[in-house]
Amino acid sequence: MIFRSGFVCLVGRPNAGKSTLTNALVGRKVAITSDRPQTTRRVLRGVVNRPDGQLIMVDTPGLHRPRTLLGERLNDQVRETWTSVDVVGMCIPADQAVGPGDRFIATQLSFLRSKPIVAVVTKVDTVARSTLAERLAEVSDLGRQVGIEWAEVVPVSAVTGDQVALLAERLIAHLPEGPVLFPDGDASEEPLEISIAELIREAALDGVQDELPHSIAVVVDEIEVRQDRPPDRPLTDVRASLFVERDTQKAIVIGKAGSRLKQVGTRARKEIELLLGVPVYLDIRVKVAKDWQKDPKQLRRLGF
Repeated sequence: MIFRSGFVCLVGRPNAGKSTLTNALVGRKVAITSDRPQTTRRVLRGVVNRPDGQLIMVDTPGLHRPRTLLGERLNDQVRETWTSVDVVGMCIPADQAVGPGDRFIATQLSFLRSKPIVAVVTKVDTVARSTLAERLAEVSDLGRQVGIEWAEVVPVSAVTGDQVALLAERLIAHLPEGPVLFPDGDASEEPLEISIAELIREAALDGVQDELPHSIAVVVDEIEVRQDRPPDRPLTDVRASLFVERDTQKAIVIGKAGSRLKQVGTRARKEIELLLGVPVYLDIRVKVAKDWQKDPKQLRRLGF
């Protein structure tokens, strides 16, 4: 059997299902998800191990027209990633007609002449067969319009798992022959602090007002195993700072008498405990970093 290995980048407009699909391919959560566009801010790598190959999944932020310095940097991340991977998968949601955002991204991808580009029609569980047929026809037309010859067109549902294994098989088929790049069992190469920060941000994004998601950033300040615990009752302390841009946003995140922050902490703690495999004490402090998305110094401080 020929063994193949390499890097695959999923691209698409915001909320096209890239992070959910990455998690489905890897088999566990390595990318946070939300119904808010621009949830993904970092280029994540999840590892898919199969008998015939190893996929290193790169989940990028959604390409968009930037309004802030952060937005410009996210777009730069996306384009840099495209040039360094072996295969690009363009995610197009089945529940929305192909639109200007898809054409914009496809036009950008059309310049990658020597790279296999796979069209991945996501969220097929949300539409009827007739709608899916229309979307597949639109995807074919899109390729012709911008000059892309799709290496594959694969409809999938990350939620139900429909054709996820087939997608992995077809992506591997377009990778070069090569050795295992990451040790078996490594699901992600993300530093632990980044993974935990993203889980906290995911919890904070749930149910917030429209302008707030883009203003939230999280930094993990400390992860420490508590020393005075018996061996059968371990506890890990996690201390994190959650940044917003204005005092009014801070009040929204904290909620009346701290009620909303408590909900965020409870949800995030459960996810962090699943990640670490031990009970966690989570301490989140909400802080204001005025207009951090537009400030180069603050962007660097927050890891962007």
